[in-house]
Amino acid sequence: MGAADPFTLYHAPLRSRLLLGTARYPSPAILAEAVRASACEIVTVSLRREAGGSRAGESFWGLIREIGVRVLPNTAGCRTAREAIATAQMARDVFEADWIKLEVIGEEDTLQPDVFGLIEAARALSAEGFKVFPYTTDDLVVAEKLLDAGCEVLMPWAAPIGSGRGVNNAFALRALRAHFPGVPLIVDAGLGAPSHAVAVMEMGYDAVLLNTAVSRAGDPVAMARAFGLAVEAGRLAHLAKPMTPRDMAEPSTPALGRPFGDVA
Repeated sequence: MGAADPFTLYHAPLRSRLLLGTARYPSPAILAEAVRASACEIVTVSLRREAGGSRAGESFWGLIREIGVRVLPNTAGCRTAREAIATAQMARDVFEADWIKLEVIGEEDTLQPDVFGLIEAARALSAEGFKVFPYTTDDLVVAEKLLDAGCEVLMPWAAPIGSGRGVNNAFALRALRAHFPGVPLIVDAGLGAPSHAVAVMEMGYDAVLLNTAVSRAGDPVAMARAFGLAVEAGRLAHLAKPMTPRDMAEPSTPALGRPFGDVA
């Protein structure tokens, strides 16, 4: 499907439409197995995991290099635009990459993004040449302002981070897809089962990013593979144009030519 269904993020060609986080796995070995089983090409990594300028995270960074995937550093845990900007700048030095998953958290219980700080940080980082992947809400106005700030990709949530609830507001996600048909949209956060991934891919989303649903599964490696297959299935279903739901039944076998016809 890859060659016939091109997928690019900031002009980088990709085959897999699944992105994985790297936090809270039972062990580095299981993380590596899960990434390989999923066939994903991008993983997110927190600067805190790498321990900034120290060598404390060198073994982890070596593992990521060994797997051979692209790294998308993130600003997880940042609460202000200023903190997120500084973290992104450090991440560019540590990971030698200008891609950044931008998080500015505004509420503790739901980990909902602070959209005002997010837009501020996105504008500043885009001006510095960063390729910004903003973790945002499903709000159309916020999406428009992020695009105006220089983002070329949007990453709306489906539900709060780590909740596993699936799609909380299908109407909002469908509206985003309809309003921005040419913008790469990645559902980030809240997916808990492969069926959730199928659902958003069938809506026409370009990819999904998840972490907890895999890392906290009973068998992370098997779950990673399941999500990889689900994303592919959902994308294929979207391209195949699913049938429109009906209110009434419609026989799959036509009445004309029934074996016994009408009996008097």
